[in-house]
Amino acid sequence: MAKSILITGGARSGKSAFAERSVAGLGGAPTYIATAQPQDDEMYARIAAHRARRGAEWRLIEEPVDLIGALRASDTGPRLVDCLTLWLTNLMLAEADWRAAADEAANLLPDLFHPVIFVTNEVGLGIVPDNALARRFRDAAGAVNQTIADAADEVFLVVAGQPLKVKPGAA
Repeated sequence: MAKSILITGGARSGKSAFAERSVAGLGGAPTYIATAQPQDDEMYARIAAHRARRGAEWRLIEEPVDLIGALRASDTGPRLVDCLTLWLTNLMLAEADWRAAADEAANLLPDLFHPVIFVTNEVGLGIVPDNALARRFRDAAGAVNQTIADAADEVFLVVAGQPLKVKPGAA
């Protein structure tokens, strides 16, 4: 079984940079599984900044929905999935069964040969959203995060660029 890590935190907390450093420290040629779909100039700029920070040694798989297939196809070295909340958004917009997809991802982890690090957003620390769609998304993100956290070997919360290990792995 490969090591699995979930890294969560708020927007702009430094979680992606921490995840990239962590994957690079695992050795081997890293793969970045991107779930984002650029829809506007601002998102294109964010994606470009992430690519520039990572460098050319990273293999890139852009997969907004079929995360399970991407994980299976890339099980040749360490992987970084960034991010689960964008993946959830894509599943919800496609009216896919996100609960089943999260369970399938969690159940896949013991079968993987190489490490995987998941990045996700912690969306439950703010105020209760004022509309039903935002509340459904917040609730779904909490459920997906809990499902992957339960299955992961380690979980980190990143605050102001500082990682805090909240679920230690085996010593």
